[in-house]
Amino acid sequence: MYNSLLVTTAQHICTITINRPDKLNALNATVVEELGMAIDEIISNPDIQSAIITGAGPKSFVAGADISEFLTLNETEGAALAARGQAMVFTKIEQSPKPIIAAVNGFALGGGCELAMACHFRIAAEQAKFGQPEVNLGLIPGYGGTQRLTQLIGKGRALEMMMTGNMIDAATALQYGLVNHVVPAEMLLEKAIGLLTLINSKAPLAIAKCIAAANAVFDAGKDGYAVEVAAFGACFATADKQEGTTAFIEKRKPVFTGK
Repeated sequence: MYNSLLVTTAQHICTITINRPDKLNALNATVVEELGMAIDEIISNPDIQSAIITGAGPKSFVAGADISEFLTLNETEGAALAARGQAMVFTKIEQSPKPIIAAVNGFALGGGCELAMACHFRIAAEQAKFGQPEVNLGLIPGYGGTQRLTQLIGKGRALEMMMTGNMIDAATALQYGLVNHVVPAEMLLEKAIGLLTLINSKAPLAIAKCIAAANAVFDAGKDGYAVEVAAFGACFATADKQEGTTAFIEKRKPVFTGK
């Protein structure tokens, strides 16, 4: 089904591995299209509760876009490329009601940094490096990088990274708040799976509403507090709320059904 991805599911966790290690897993049109298909499958498949995105090989998560595809594009085509990628993949990941985390195993540059930032949070291997070096090509980030990097690490740091094109290492990314955890490479997927196993044990509808409410913080068209109030109220209509509160009173572990 996929030419550029390896997609597996175990224990309700889907792992998407971008599988172009000879190209440092660079994003091309095929990868973007297939990522969109894989995200659709994650969202629609009831057997999948959460997902991990990572890169094949020891060197790279995603080391940017396939620059050869840019050479012949004009202004209109460049804008269309960015809009299509945002709609097909990056916004879809960010708005997924199921948690999707990035396990960054190496270089996350350009579109790779943007892909990691579209995920709900990030875990990095110790050798990971992050950057938005598009200015070196006479370009800027086009897959949401100018927005998400600023949201995650603040305007000053984001502008410095984008305007210098400099990379930061995993320790700096942790200090900046770009990643949640830094672990040895051999523990990267174990850490990601452990976190998602814990998240998967919680109420799925409540998890989805946490994502939606947090996203509303950065949506100028929404009142985040109103989104929270509505989502909080909606939780009271779920069987999971009844199970969770009852289990708490009865001093037992809840068994959530996502209903």
